[in-house]
Amino acid sequence: MINLVLSLAAGVVVAVAIKLFGFSVAAGIIPGTLVSIGLYIVLARRTYTELQKVMGVVQGELSAMTANKKEQQAKADKAVKALETALPLGRWQFLIEGEIHGQIGMIKYLFKDFDGALASFKKTGPRNYFARAMQGAICFQRKDSEGMQRAFEDAVKHGKKEGLMWAAYAWCLTQNKENDKAIKVLSRAVETNPSDEKLKKALTALQNDKRLKMSAWEPMWWQLGLEQPPVQQAQFMGGANRRRFMRGR
Repeated sequence: MINLVLSLAAGVVVAVAIKLFGFSVAAGIIPGTLVSIGLYIVLARRTYTELQKVMGVVQGELSAMTANKKEQQAKADKAVKALETALPLGRWQFLIEGEIHGQIGMIKYLFKDFDGALASFKKTGPRNYFARAMQGAICFQRKDSEGMQRAFEDAVKHGKKEGLMWAAYAWCLTQNKENDKAIKVLSRAVETNPSDEKLKKALTALQNDKRLKMSAWEPMWWQLGLEQPPVQQAQFMGGANRRRFMRGR
């Protein structure tokens, strides 16, 4: 937000200065606009550079996990604290604060702090579809069917090209004995992603009264924590979510 205000203010100053030099108002519009755009790009890049530094710290903590549970928790806590230090960047640039809360929520989710994760997800924009899927998974585990469906609807709306979002939604519905709803969800998924063979196979399985198997979406599926992997491994979202941040540039 501050980046935008500063950029607009600079553009206005340039336009007014041109007017004071005796030119028309129209003559100052193009230079003022160019200055606004240029300054906004510079300020936004500076903000994202600061964010990258924090994300480097977070990735460092999450990628150095050991088998020791206490050490894992300590590193997760350090990662969350690092992200919290970046929250003030949200005052400078749109969307950043919500994405940081999404990252915090995902880390807390992976370490089974569901209350903390939900508190963070409530501050996350709906466009963070993986955060919404995790929110839906929490609601599913707490037998909140309506909350689960609301969260997953956001997940498939904003992550419509991600087959896992649709498949996880359908899986939760089948676990709740709502196979008809699950079939409708996967039908929408196939309609949206007509070349996704994994979604087609999943839909065919349900239509033939077979179990929906999620192996096609491993290892990302394990991060939702709804089924246990054959071999327990700590998996984290640092790299994937960093790319989400960078797409905002």
